[in-house]
Amino acid sequence: MAAVLEPYIYVGGIHQHTLITELLEDLGGYLIQKVPAATEVTLVMLIPREDVHLIEELGKKLLGKLERAPLTGTEIAVVSPTLASHHLPHSACDVAEFMRRGGANTNMIGLARGMGRRVSLSDNYERKLINEHDLAVFSFGTFADCIKNKKPKLLEGVTVPKIVAGGPLNVKTEEVAGADLYVGGIGRVAHRMRKPGELSSLDVLLEKVVEVVEKMREDLAKDPLAVLPPRVMKEIHEQIPEIFDVFSPAPVTLQLDGLRVKLPYDEFHERVENLEFDEGVRLSDMAVITKSRMKNYILVKIKRESEVGFTA
Repeated sequence: MAAVLEPYIYVGGIHQHTLITELLEDLGGYLIQKVPAATEVTLVMLIPREDVHLIEELGKKLLGKLERAPLTGTEIAVVSPTLASHHLPHSACDVAEFMRRGGANTNMIGLARGMGRRVSLSDNYERKLINEHDLAVFSFGTFADCIKNKKPKLLEGVTVPKIVAGGPLNVKTEEVAGADLYVGGIGRVAHRMRKPGELSSLDVLLEKVVEVVEKMREDLAKDPLAVLPPRVMKEIHEQIPEIFDVFSPAPVTLQLDGLRVKLPYDEFHERVENLEFDEGVRLSDMAVITKSRMKNYILVKIKRESEVGFTA
């Protein structure tokens, strides 16, 4: 039986941090992302549950800090009606930052150009781009009338879980048509959200997103994926060395049921499809590989165990 992997973030000095990564590899865990910054390094990891204490003990010796990051391995879209200053205020950036602190990879998406809500999502391309993510957080602003009666049309056609953030605290989820969850206290502001009440609202949003993600993980556990996304990432690193030449953040971005590989589709999709696993099994036997709507990237969606009849 495969080990249960727990998501954690380690923050510590860059000196001797390789001791952490070497121990992680020995334990059968996965390094999802490494972000060096001057004299510090941040490691996003998946650690076997029974071995977390070993990483924690070594981290303490190196004067580092290990914290659980429940959104590790997810990609979240933070969506605003437009890119204009009245629709993409500081709060949307703070929402994305709080999701990243939970371990998620986030993408900011502004829907329309110029005319706001009347033309946003008029292009089906935008819906498909949002649907490539694990879930979407929509920033709907401050006015209850807009949130309840006008902007819910932006949720139409979006099939991933939809969480709406807005200013009013008295709006209920069932009043926002199409939303899976509404979180108040996160409206339009002209400053970074750093006051106690504002930070509390962001904490509540993060908690609610974590609850949604945990439910999605429970659903996946009932019919597991044919191969774990971090396992695919490891094979990409070993079999496609060109991935190390990519300068985009998170060249291989994990999702709950797949990955986004930031390599040109036309040039690399066949090599991704032909990634070899145990006993001659190839990734194309266990996943659907398509061109992403995000630039020219490669999108990998892994099939369930019941669909392929085996696991790698």
